[in-house]
Amino acid sequence: MADNTAETTDDSATSEKVEEVKEVTDDFAIRQHTTASGLKYTSTTGRLVLRREETKDGKSDGFKPKAEIFIVAYTKDTEPDDGQTPTRPVTFAFNGGPGSASIWLHLGLLGPRRVDSGDTGAMTPAPFGLVDNPETLLEHSDLVMIDPVNTGFSRVVEGEKSDEFHAFIEDRDLVAEVIRLWTTRNNRWLSPKYLVGESYGTLRAVAVAGRLFDAYGMAVNGLGLISTVLNMSTLRFFPGSDLPYALHIPTYAAIAHFHGRHPGRDLADVVGEAEAFAARDYGYALTQGSRLSAAEYDDVVARLAAITTLDEAFVRRTNLRWEYGEFAAELLRTEGLAVGRIDGRFTAQPASLQSSAMTDDPSIRAITGPYAAAMNHYVRAELGYENDLPYEVLTARVHPWSYKTFEGAPVDVSHTLERLLVHNPSLRVHVDYGYQDGATPHFAAEYVFAHMNLTDQMKDRFTHHYHEAGHMMYLKPECRLAQLAALKDFVTHTG
Repeated sequence: MADNTAETTDDSATSEKVEEVKEVTDDFAIRQHTTASGLKYTSTTGRLVLRREETKDGKSDGFKPKAEIFIVAYTKDTEPDDGQTPTRPVTFAFNGGPGSASIWLHLGLLGPRRVDSGDTGAMTPAPFGLVDNPETLLEHSDLVMIDPVNTGFSRVVEGEKSDEFHAFIEDRDLVAEVIRLWTTRNNRWLSPKYLVGESYGTLRAVAVAGRLFDAYGMAVNGLGLISTVLNMSTLRFFPGSDLPYALHIPTYAAIAHFHGRHPGRDLADVVGEAEAFAARDYGYALTQGSRLSAAEYDDVVARLAAITTLDEAFVRRTNLRWEYGEFAAELLRTEGLAVGRIDGRFTAQPASLQSSAMTDDPSIRAITGPYAAAMNHYVRAELGYENDLPYEVLTARVHPWSYKTFEGAPVDVSHTLERLLVHNPSLRVHVDYGYQDGATPHFAAEYVFAHMNLTDQMKDRFTHHYHEAGHMMYLKPECRLAQLAALKDFVTHTG
C-alpha cells in the first residue's frame, strides 16, 4: 500500500506541473470604410498564425504554430456574386531592410491613408498627421501589407526562436506562405496577383515569386520593384571588388547636382556624363590598379573630382575608391553638413565634423518620427487593432541575417527572375529608380538587368521609371503621383 500511495502522490504532483498549452489563434480587427471617391472597402488588421507540419518518428505530429504575422488587408466591398471567384487584382506589398516593416509603402504610397510627413526642406513638425491618399492603389487593386518576423507587430509564438526566420530562405518561405494562405482563405486564386517590394523587398519579391511558383504552382502577374537590389555584390564595398565603386558614381553626381554643385547644368546631362565615365574610363582605371601611368592616374583624379565635386586631394587619398559613407561625410564638409544615404537630398550636422564617414543617416532620422506616429495612431484609431507590443518600424532585432544559401557566392536572385520570365510568359516587371538614392543606386540596378539573359520579348515586359528623389521617392509629391499613375497602369494591364 505504501508503494501504491507513493505512485499516486507522484502522479498527482506531476499533473500539477503540467503547463496549460495556450491556444494560438488569428487575431483580427475588421472595419468598414469609404474613400472620398466613394469606394467602399473593408480593412482586416491583425496577426495571422502560421503553422508548420512537423513529424516525429516518421509520423505526422500535427501542424504547430510558429509565428504570428501582422498584416493589413484592404478589400473592396462587392455585392454577392453567387459563388463567382473575384477577379479584382490583389497586390501584396512589403519593405526590406532586412528589418523594415511595410509601413513605408503602406503609409507613404499604396494605402488609402498616408502620412503627412512633408519632404526635405519642408518637413511637417511633430506631432505630424494623416491625410487621405486619393490616388491610392486600392482604387484599382486590393492590398495586403505584410510585416515579416520581428517587424511591425509580427513575432514568433512562445517557445519558438525568432532567429530561425532571420535568413533568406526562411524569410522567403514565410512570406510566400502568408500569400498562399491569404489567397486560399479569400478565394483569390483566379485573381490577378502582384508583388510589390522596396529595397531588400525587391530581392524578397523575386525570391517569393519563385517560391510561390515552385512550391504551389502560383504564378503572379507582375513584380513591382521599387529601389531595386537583386544582386548584393553590386552594392557591398569590400577590398578586391571594384564594381560597387563604379556603380555609385552617377548617384554621387546626382546628389552633388541637387545640392547646387553643378550650377547651370541639367540633371540628365550630369548623370549621363557620370554614367559614361563610370562605365568606361573609370571602370578601366579601376581594373588597371597600379598599372596606370602617372598621367592616366592624374586624368582620372581630375575627372572624378569634377563629376562628384569632391576635392582632388580626397580622391587621391582614397586611391580613387571610397564608400558611400565617406562620400556622405565629405560632399558638404566645408558647410558643416553630411548628406543622407537613403535619400541624399537630406542633410544634417554630423556628430563630428572630423568624421571620415557618415555613421548616421539624416534622411532616416527625418522620416521615422512622422511614420511611426502615424502608424501607431492609425492602426488603433482607424483600423481598430489593439496590441501593446511596440510596432517595430526599422529594427536591428533581425540581425545577424543569414545568407547561408549563398555561401561562397553573391547574394543574387537575378537568375530566379530570368527563370520566372521564361516559365511565365505574361509576367511583367515595374521598376522605380531614385537618382538621389544612395542605398540602391540606379546604375547598379541597371547593371544587373543588363547582365540578365533576356530576349527582346522579355525586355518589353519591363517598364522603367526614374525619379529625381531618393530611396523612398514618394516623399516628393510629384514623384508619388507619377508612381501611383504608373502602378495603376501596371495592375490594370490587360494586354
